[in-house]
Amino acid sequence: MEKVVDKFLRYVKIDTPSDEDNASSTPSSPCQMQLAQLLRDELKGLGLSAGMTEHGYVYAKIPANSPAAAAVGFIAHIDVVKEPKGCGVKPQVIKYAGGDLEIGGGARVTPAECPVLKNYAGMDIVASDGTTVLGADDKAGVAEIMAAAEYICAHPEFKHGDIGIAFTPDEEIGHGAALFDVKGFGCDCAYTVDGEELGELSYETFNGAAFEFEIEGKNIHPGTAKGKLINALLIATELVSRFPAGERPETTEGREGYYFITDMGGTVEKCRVSGIVRDHDGKKFEERKAFVRAVAEEFDKKYPARIKFSLRDQYYNCARVIEPVMHIVDVAAEAMRREGVEPKIEPTRGGTDGSSLSFMGLPCPNIATGGLNAHARNEFIPVPCMEKTVKIILNIISQYVK
Repeated sequence: MEKVVDKFLRYVKIDTPSDEDNASSTPSSPCQMQLAQLLRDELKGLGLSAGMTEHGYVYAKIPANSPAAAAVGFIAHIDVVKEPKGCGVKPQVIKYAGGDLEIGGGARVTPAECPVLKNYAGMDIVASDGTTVLGADDKAGVAEIMAAAEYICAHPEFKHGDIGIAFTPDEEIGHGAALFDVKGFGCDCAYTVDGEELGELSYETFNGAAFEFEIEGKNIHPGTAKGKLINALLIATELVSRFPAGERPETTEGREGYYFITDMGGTVEKCRVSGIVRDHDGKKFEERKAFVRAVAEEFDKKYPARIKFSLRDQYYNCARVIEPVMHIVDVAAEAMRREGVEPKIEPTRGGTDGSSLSFMGLPCPNIATGGLNAHARNEFIPVPCMEKTVKIILNIISQYVK
């Protein structure tokens, strides 16, 4: 059997950044198909019925060998963020001795910024070379599910009910569940294997929306520009300044929502401002969207016919779907305790495919992969955390056996 870390090292070397600029296509980047095909073939190699859709969704099923209370699924996403650099990943395994974790390329992790780092002294840690993200979000989840599947197939004495496996594209741009075949997946509940520190268990996510402003300026020679030139870049700067400084990701925590300007660029003649809105509370989420619309209306009046605005919901807080079936969260918590991991049940300051899937009829809490510093060049994951996550997945499955 291949170790989970070896699977992970293979997967992160395959480029899979999703592309918001091509979000109308699924997958948004053709490179994601390479990993999807590989996973389909590896699942088939385990003797499982596995397939891949034209849009890069991979599905497989492990048939039950024992009566079970439910058919349970496990889901991870194959894409990584585009920025900071999400391609050309060169993973390395570092024997961490304590103190600062020096990754390279100017990237490091210090105990001051990551207090749990000290818990991993003496362990092997996987990181990139510091010039890219690592991609533990979410290829660690992919590797852990694959390792659990391989274990089950190699140990027929392991009792289990029907198990579904799915890998999705484009989660990082909020489209991962868009074309998911819930009915075909055939599971009563599922767990996304995503997120960060070992022990994190969440059934609450943000409500999420994305917005975009397209600003049309008017360029003219600066020598004769008075009363004529309209600088789209300056309008964009003015627009961004309307968002409250105290309600950004870097100034909020816990259940506090935020506005996040994610992209801004262009020229005097044309400029684009993109961002997202997040809040756990449904009422506050609607109020935040109303604020963004009000900003759009304000600037449309001030600069007539020069502002194009769009706002779309991405996902919703899945707590209201999962709370009526809280036993599935309890199962995951017990699975962690069996491995000596104390569950940390707290809301996710983000969203997973499980957010949308829960509203599509598949209740889907999230268990962490063990990775830390997602979406950053100093992202890392301790090898023992991956190994424990595999065991946690197996423990979840065992608890559904009658």
